[in-house]
Amino acid sequence: MSLSIVQGFTKSLAMTVLSEIGDKTFFAAAILAMRHPRRLVLSGCLTALIVMTILSAVVGWAAPNLVSRKWTHHVTTLLFLGFGLWSLWDVFKGEGEAEELAEVEAKLDADWKASNGSTKDRSKADDDLKKERRQLLTQFFSPIFLKAFSITFFGEWGDKSQLATIGLAADENPFGVVLGGILGQALCTTAAVLGGKSLASQISEKFVAFSGGVLFIIFGIQSFLSTV
Repeated sequence: MSLSIVQGFTKSLAMTVLSEIGDKTFFAAAILAMRHPRRLVLSGCLTALIVMTILSAVVGWAAPNLVSRKWTHHVTTLLFLGFGLWSLWDVFKGEGEAEELAEVEAKLDADWKASNGSTKDRSKADDDLKKERRQLLTQFFSPIFLKAFSITFFGEWGDKSQLATIGLAADENPFGVVLGGILGQALCTTAAVLGGKSLASQISEKFVAFSGGVLFIIFGIQSFLSTV
């Protein structure tokens, strides 16, 4: 494995873990896993995150082919520094994780009640039919899988971690970025699904945000120094 792949892998892994732990999609996966089969929630969330990581890396890889590498490098440097200061500002403002967890839980509670209300009057025959063993393809495209996928995918779209992955893939080996990103997403999502709300509520988002902000700034300084 070449040095460029290892460097892209380690940077992507560290960035992904510190960006995703305590994120809204992390809380959503934890709460969904309490109400639905874990394997469906985990597969839905992971599929969405893998697709998002690959798409982001492809965009980052293509950017230097559309714009000069010098400019993409400068933009990446500014992105890292900007995201680092943004994360540190969130810590300084003191917005706690309790509010974010409550916000995600309230939204999912509303969806849960609406879903239960629409299925309350279904017949016993229909309920028995649902309990039968489903085929693998049916499970893959089950409403629970699609719900976990859509919540995660659209929750990550335009998020700080997605933009950072694009910038990282433009500056580092995209294959290493994809591998590190997927491993980081798998670790965080598995922890959220297995740990549930109890784990999510014990995570100090301020500490994670501070660590992520410092890491982003380090990446930005390193990127800047490589042009000097």
